[in-house]
Amino acid sequence: MKKGYIKLTVRMLALLVLLPALLGGCGKKKAVKTVDPTDDNYRVFYEIFVGSFSDSDGDGIGDLRGIINRMDYLNDGDINSGKSLGIQGIWLSPILSSPSYHKYDVSNYYTIDEKFGTDEDLHELLHICDERNVLVIMDLVLNHTSNTNVWFMKFTDAHKNGNTGSEYYNYYTWANADSIPAGRTFRQIPGCSDQYYECNFSTDMPELNYDNPDVRKAVLDVAKYWIDLGIDGFRFDAIKYIYFNDTTNSVKFWDWFMDELRAYKPDIYCVGECWSGDTETLEYVKAVNCFNFQAAQAEGFIANAAKKGSSVAVFTGYIEKYQDKVQTADHEYGMPVSFISNHDMDRSAGYLLLANKRPQVAANLYILSPGSPFVYYGEEIGMKGSRGGAQTDANRRLAMNWGDDDTIKDPIGADYSRTKQTNGTVKEQLEDSESLLNYYGKLISLRVKYPEIGRGDYKSLSYSNSSFGGFEIFYENSLTWLFHNTGDSELTIDLKDCSGFTGTSVKITDYIGQGSASLSGTTLTIGPQTSVIVKKAQ
Repeated sequence: MKKGYIKLTVRMLALLVLLPALLGGCGKKKAVKTVDPTDDNYRVFYEIFVGSFSDSDGDGIGDLRGIINRMDYLNDGDINSGKSLGIQGIWLSPILSSPSYHKYDVSNYYTIDEKFGTDEDLHELLHICDERNVLVIMDLVLNHTSNTNVWFMKFTDAHKNGNTGSEYYNYYTWANADSIPAGRTFRQIPGCSDQYYECNFSTDMPELNYDNPDVRKAVLDVAKYWIDLGIDGFRFDAIKYIYFNDTTNSVKFWDWFMDELRAYKPDIYCVGECWSGDTETLEYVKAVNCFNFQAAQAEGFIANAAKKGSSVAVFTGYIEKYQDKVQTADHEYGMPVSFISNHDMDRSAGYLLLANKRPQVAANLYILSPGSPFVYYGEEIGMKGSRGGAQTDANRRLAMNWGDDDTIKDPIGADYSRTKQTNGTVKEQLEDSESLLNYYGKLISLRVKYPEIGRGDYKSLSYSNSSFGGFEIFYENSLTWLFHNTGDSELTIDLKDCSGFTGTSVKITDYIGQGSASLSGTTLTIGPQTSVIVKKAQ
């Protein structure tokens, strides 16, 4: 029986006996949904670059058992224990057989790379996560494979032997020497003088041909295989390159693929990597939720709002508009997916000043936001890492700084000095109640306490002071207000002066940050670098 089947059945039965309820009350209203099988997917995820996270067998390479050994750090099964980070989902970077350290070139879609462990290790990890209500999604790389993949070997043999009848003859995109399309990269098929395969990422990464129904069936079978083993969903790599520079056909593929996956597992969690601006990303959101790259990185909306002297209103206005666009992009269960950095980016601690608590401010902004935010491993302890002079992504995927006897080592090609890691280890931060790590734990726990933060409809509230701003959040016929003070000084503000504020009798229910907060009538006093949650007084 597939994971989630019983839960889904209960919801389907509810659909048979309940009529759709009209949303009442005040605030913004979206299209009415009946039963949403993905309602449990509004979670805080944690991206693990597996080879760099935790080593269980002393070879210096992170593995699945290393993650198992660290589960109490990630989620100890009690979100209110205060003893774990409290993450609700894990994204595993590629774990399938591959010749590279990063595994984004799959040689076998049905086997776990031996450096990372065994099927039994994965089963155990999934079982533990299931018990602790933690979803697990795996990175699935479908645009290209390794040139050591048996599919490519059979493709090469078919071309070399002129066997046009082979089912693998058209498994990969190829062209004759005189018909190679401009703007794309092709290399000679081994053993063929005038036939070339497409390889826009690397000559070692040939690209699959999705005009071939056999290829579509093959990758769908791969996804179903891992779903049956207990995987809750997927992070899809490079989704806009399925058809290179052809958004229309790439979107059509993902629309088909996601329809098939949702029919197989209605509560599946999937997110795509479309590293583009919002205009192109929103085309793909019609088929599958996508990471919000425009809000991420050093110049994104999150980091900009977290920096001293920046405008919170620019951030809140963008979040409202982005959520509206995502939820009206013809994707019934669309939601924003925010993050600051990932394995392809310089780490945020390099541009958010640790000494000035700016990582905490940024964390408030993206963790307390709609949809499903992602934390990159090590972000919660302020790890640093950048491409540097070596121009290598390995420097962005450094060994987790545990501070204990873990034998994890930096990946091949990394040359980022450990002396630059100035914010301490996991061990040191666990013992410091004021650490960034403990702050992340409190923040995630706070988000979990308020389901409206992930699921509600957001309306931006602006104020004349650029360091202050917030949202009115409408969820299940009630209103919640969320305010941020990103500045270094305490502010006293009459909320009635905030453009769009509709509250009258209100109270503070929680706050988090470097200061405190109090409310007298509608006059809010909020400490520096602090966020506050306000509700109607009962």
